Amino acid sequence: MSSVTLIMYKWDKQRAMRKTHQVARIPERILHLLALLCGWPGAIIAQQWFRHKSKKRSFIIVLWVTIIINSLILSYIYHWQWQ
Repeated sequence: MSSVTLIMYKWDKQRAMRKTHQVARIPERILHLLALLCGWPGAIIAQQWFRHKSKKRSFIIVLWVTIIINSLILSYIYHWQWQ
């Protein structure tokens, strides 16, 4: 999932760099959903490699909330499995 997320960030960055404003972009909610579905490592790497969505504060905050939610869910599943 991280690889898919990284590719989607790259694709959106390429579209963002085009001069025309008629290019369809990937909605932020889709990027956040990919991060929530265990793609957050790819999202973090893509932000650094492609410098995409790395300055928009509101996006970064929501990304970290999805990381926390993802981590809590995975932690719960892990602990529930061993009890």
